[in-house]
Amino acid sequence: MRLIDTHTHIYLPEFDTDRAEVTARAIESGVEKMILPNVDLTTLEPMKNLRASRPDSFFMAVGLHPTEVKSDWREQLDVIESELRENPSSFVAIGEVGIDLYWDKTFVAEQKEALHAQFLMALKHNLPVIIHCRKGLNEIIEVLQSLPLTPRCVFHSFGGDATDVMRLREIGDFYFGINGIVTFKNSRLREVLPVIGIERILLETDAPYLAPVPFRGKRNEPSYVAKVAEYVAGVFNMPVDDVAEITSANAERFFGI
Repeated sequence: MRLIDTHTHIYLPEFDTDRAEVTARAIESGVEKMILPNVDLTTLEPMKNLRASRPDSFFMAVGLHPTEVKSDWREQLDVIESELRENPSSFVAIGEVGIDLYWDKTFVAEQKEALHAQFLMALKHNLPVIIHCRKGLNEIIEVLQSLPLTPRCVFHSFGGDATDVMRLREIGDFYFGINGIVTFKNSRLREVLPVIGIERILLETDAPYLAPVPFRGKRNEPSYVAKVAEYVAGVFNMPVDDVAEITSANAERFFGI
């Protein structure tokens, strides 16, 4: 079974004691490639170091996570832009970026401005965008509609309903990142997956967060993307190998990897 984890943060400190073992488990379980989305300026070096350790397995996205957008967001984006300018072939996407109003609405205006700037960055560099959306879909749609062109996007860790999917489809032909949330007992996603369709699904873990059942509540890791694939296969009544192959091809097409 050939898998791609399109969203994993295993460069974070949660993996400092066993990162090599976690990587080995992923590869042994069929995870051929892993996308590393950036968080802020502090995660750039750990992410680049991990990429350098296995450039055949790890691919990087660069961006400023919405929860890290503060009054100095312009200065942070200057550094991110310089990374893109100096190492254009090192990054396969802008991300993760977006709107998060779940914890704090203090910087909602700045989040929208930073997202707009990073969408323009993606268009300038012809890169897709990994979108983080938590209680911010209206704001993201507003920003998308203000752009001269619609960038290629994946809505990471998608947790919306069928109406959300249709609203987004009025704007662009987007992809949707499906992770361990789909396996949770109270998840609505099993009804939404057929609306999305297997051709627009990317599998992910968001490790170390959101571990799928039966690992819920524990540290997530890329090898667990196989559990997500198994669950999605059950929803679509398809062989898991077919789900793995289709979603991996989706990821390769979307990220150009």
